Amino acid sequence: MNLAFADWAVMALYLLVVLVIALYCSRRNTSTEEYFVGGRRFRGWVIGLSLVGTSISSVTFLAYPADAFKTGWLRYLPNLALPFAIAMAAWFFLPFFRRGNLTSAYEYLEQRFGPSLRVYGAAAFIIAQLVRVSMILWLLALLIQQLVSIPPATAIVLSGLFVGLYTVVGGIDAVIWTDVLQTVVLILGGVLCLWIVVDALPGGLVQLFSEAGRAGKFALAEWGEDGPGATRWTLSLSEKTATMMLFIGLTNWLTEYASNQNTVQRYCAARSLGEARRALWVYLFTALPLWAFYMLLGTGLWVFFQHFPDSQSQEVLAGTARAETIVPWFITEYLPVGIAGLVVAAALAAAMSSLDSSINAVATVSVVDLYRRHWRPNQEDRHYLAVARSAAALTMVLMILGALWLNGATTHTLQDTSTILVSLLGGGMLGLYLLGFFTRTGNTFSAWCGLICTLAFTGWTLLSEQSWWPEALRAPFDLYYTGLIGNVLMFLVGYGVAHLSGRLLASRYG
Repeated sequence: MNLAFADWAVMALYLLVVLVIALYCSRRNTSTEEYFVGGRRFRGWVIGLSLVGTSISSVTFLAYPADAFKTGWLRYLPNLALPFAIAMAAWFFLPFFRRGNLTSAYEYLEQRFGPSLRVYGAAAFIIAQLVRVSMILWLLALLIQQLVSIPPATAIVLSGLFVGLYTVVGGIDAVIWTDVLQTVVLILGGVLCLWIVVDALPGGLVQLFSEAGRAGKFALAEWGEDGPGATRWTLSLSEKTATMMLFIGLTNWLTEYASNQNTVQRYCAARSLGEARRALWVYLFTALPLWAFYMLLGTGLWVFFQHFPDSQSQEVLAGTARAETIVPWFITEYLPVGIAGLVVAAALAAAMSSLDSSINAVATVSVVDLYRRHWRPNQEDRHYLAVARSAAALTMVLMILGALWLNGATTHTLQDTSTILVSLLGGGMLGLYLLGFFTRTGNTFSAWCGLICTLAFTGWTLLSEQSWWPEALRAPFDLYYTGLIGNVLMFLVGYGVAHLSGRLLASRYG
């Protein structure tokens, strides 16, 4: 069906509120301190909900349900490592970033290992974020395409311009407050979707759980020869078992809370260490149930389309249509007037809350870690503020170009793709930060030795995926585990080189 006037009105109202927030926040942006960290005055609950909005993107709204619809709950498993990562961040990581009024996560790297490592960390973050925002924008365009009859490129450009412009104008204040709004809208939109599914099933929620359970749709491991979840708790580097997915989750979440500028910038924007810690717990107890909820939505859609099959759902199940199209299809074809508009607004919120955070973070890192530190030091603050806005605008343009490229590429489910990209582009950053946080050994030389080994290892795994690469030289493990192994390698090599070089110096001069 086509969206009714009431649906368009709901979406227009949501977008108008976002613009008003951005314009209101723009009045404060008279310094880089305000533009980057909001004057360091935010309460913990605001930062916590902002973190939820940042992490719960279109990958959650579209790809989580798509994954659960087509397979099981395997990709939820990494999220179960989040409580441990949050505890580590709250008590061990936060104090390092709250000292000395830091603005960037990579200022710490210079304090600990020297300026070259700061440049590396900043560059790795910028590259990874450009990939991430391009993917999120492309997912958003999938939804927009099903709502209005416009070409995919037009949907990408228009949505990218809207998000980019309000972020350029509003700075981190607009990012944080619109993230709070977007989190609320996202939760409400998901609840309405699941309510429609459950209401349509004769047996309601009980029927959903019973039918999905019998079909193995809640399985926490891939289907094995003996049925769903047969390889659930084995240790293996060649298949995605539950145990190994937990290790991947722990690696990814520790990386997020130790080295990701999106997160560290929120630490720095909180008014105190206590408020920053409170933000992490607000995030944990909001995000973890919400991810499970969106997996349940995908499972519910699978049950729904068993009873009410149509051409689109059958094509997705047969693999001839992208799984990420199932939620937009359900919204446009099955939701009542008015509710459809609110759910579409939730989908827009899911994308926008991640895109605006990343755009602002890339601008912050570009100015603080690269431009002001190395290219044009000792300029007036208003000069850096102008450069920050220009960097945000450039990030918006690159994001749009990346999404246009993805639109013409062939991918597997986007949850798979995003997990692989996070692993590949992490570049051993977690291992580097843990070396700094938990040891007193290590210097510029040992850190670079670890990073070079990690980059060589990552390059080898990339080559192993190429069809022309010799079979005997292929990596004997799943590409999912690149980040996990790479970070362990970074820590061990960095620590080992520092220890050996220290012993050599002691024996020579001792």
